[in-house]
Amino acid sequence: MDQATIAIARMKDNGLRVTKQRRDMVDYLAKHEESYVKVTSVDQYMRSRYPGLSHDTIYRNVKEFQKLGILESDVENEQAIIKLQCDFNHPHHHHFICTNCHRVQELQMCPLDYFEDQVPGAKISSHNFELYGICADCAAKMAATK
Repeated sequence: MDQATIAIARMKDNGLRVTKQRRDMVDYLAKHEESYVKVTSVDQYMRSRYPGLSHDTIYRNVKEFQKLGILESDVENEQAIIKLQCDFNHPHHHHFICTNCHRVQELQMCPLDYFEDQVPGAKISSHNFELYGICADCAAKMAATK
């Protein structure tokens, strides 16, 4: 099952009505599944498709999707960015984000144990860990142009 289908099923399972607008938002994010999208871009897209749709409705749906675990969110250059959950079976995960093409790759391990060892006795309540750099594809393209 693809991520969009899982997201729609999660909405249904949690009693959230699956409207055409919500389905379109999920489909839009699914088209960008390998990268984060600015919430303002989602807003612009949705308002171009549905001119009467308010900013509040769009942002309320983003918040609702986040609560259901359908979306992952972050902040880039002081702007909220979102993407469709890339791993519904393991919602706690981390990413490598290419600073050139913005492709997001899921990391398979969590470094929390390493950091817990450095703060003995502390009770860590949450964390956020992401790596940024140039992905292998972009690095190869850059090397080829030199």
